[in-house]
Amino acid sequence: MTKKTLIVSGHPDLADDSLANKVIIDELLKLLPGAEADLLDRLYPDYRIDRAAEQEKLLATDVIILQFPLFWYHIPSLLERWMEQSFKHGFSHGSKGDKLKGKKVVVSFTAGAPEEVYTGETDFSHLVIPAVKAMCRLTQMEYVGYVFTGGVSYADRATKSEGIVERAREHARKVAAMVEAI
Repeated sequence: MTKKTLIVSGHPDLADDSLANKVIIDELLKLLPGAEADLLDRLYPDYRIDRAAEQEKLLATDVIILQFPLFWYHIPSLLERWMEQSFKHGFSHGSKGDKLKGKKVVVSFTAGAPEEVYTGETDFSHLVIPAVKAMCRLTQMEYVGYVFTGGVSYADRATKSEGIVERAREHARKVAAMVEAI
């Protein structure tokens, strides 16, 4: 059975300010036939999320990949806004809100800083992942896991682009393998 997969890109400027996230999405679309990419920065540059349209996409999806760069140790505000508008009481949670029940969630994110920066109090697994797990519990979705790649700063694209592209492709392969294992 083919799983309908929705890649939700929370990068606020994917076209002009990303290398790794752009490569990851392009690779995922190749590796996961039939997957759809929801590029929030193109759809909603004004942050005015079309709730009905996004909820329809969610209803038609089996697997949701949240793809984003880590911004100040957190999910970018555009992706947060998408969740605030799409996961409404009565739709995703509450006494009658079970529309996302059983959907699988994979978290796929990057950071410009090297991975070793995210240790101790700045460990992303203590900052980002608990919030996603809590969201999954509330909405009855299943948290599958995450893939993280650090050290892929867009600022380094002029001198390290080949390395960034290869690391992004490897990241995408890991995400695709996680989705295929579901």
